[in-house]
Amino acid sequence: MASAAFEDIVETFEFLEDWEDRYRHVIEMGRAMDPLEDALKVPATKVDGCASQVWLMPEIEGQGAGAVYRFKGDSDAMIVRGLIAVLRALYDGRTVAEVLATDAGVELARLGLDEHLSSQRSNGLRAMVERIRTQAAGVAAGT
Repeated sequence: MASAAFEDIVETFEFLEDWEDRYRHVIEMGRAMDPLEDALKVPATKVDGCASQVWLMPEIEGQGAGAVYRFKGDSDAMIVRGLIAVLRALYDGRTVAEVLATDAGVELARLGLDEHLSSQRSNGLRAMVERIRTQAAGVAAGT
């Protein structure tokens, strides 16, 4: 089950039938996010595999599978900032166990993103999801 915030995006996308409008909505979501502090834009938070610069900074509350996963993110590309906002809606505030149980491919397919992103952007999105899942798995394992 996706978060309420993600379900809101799904509903908005159903209302916005034109892909250009959906694309603009994703960009607006990115614009609405607070930027990541420059001090956090370091190699440890940088996501490899993205065509643009991308940083994800986890903020874990608690330990083990019940820990709450939160993260901040940023990118030098507006559409990618929007994709980070979409991932925040999908994952932010969920338990580590819920993050690991979420099939991002299935959830994101509900938005049609897989059909409308370039292969580079799709690869970058997969790299961001993989980073989030790796972080969550580490917390679940207690590392």
